[in-house]
Amino acid sequence: MTTTPHPTRLDRADTDAALYRVAICAFTYHPDKHLDEPGYQLAEDLAWCLAPLAGLPTTQLAVLRDTIATLITTPTADRQSFIRALATLSDDASGGS
Repeated sequence: MTTTPHPTRLDRADTDAALYRVAICAFTYHPDKHLDEPGYQLAEDLAWCLAPLAGLPTTQLAVLRDTIATLITTPTADRQSFIRALATLSDDASGGS
């Protein structure tokens, strides 16, 4: 019999922190940011946004990294699906209110 590993759950504070960081980066990003802020690199913003999610498996982090990059650089990206995805990672996602 094969068992499915229990999905990794994160503390709600960590998922909230990630959401906050993505929002800050998305609000402050513009296509010429690297010209206005010499040395700016999207990779630094991505690392900062992903830091609270470090407890997730590497493959899941890679998917989130791509998603977050899109959310930061594309003003029309669907942020609601990302918010829902973060909510499912929270340790209180299955607890109900």
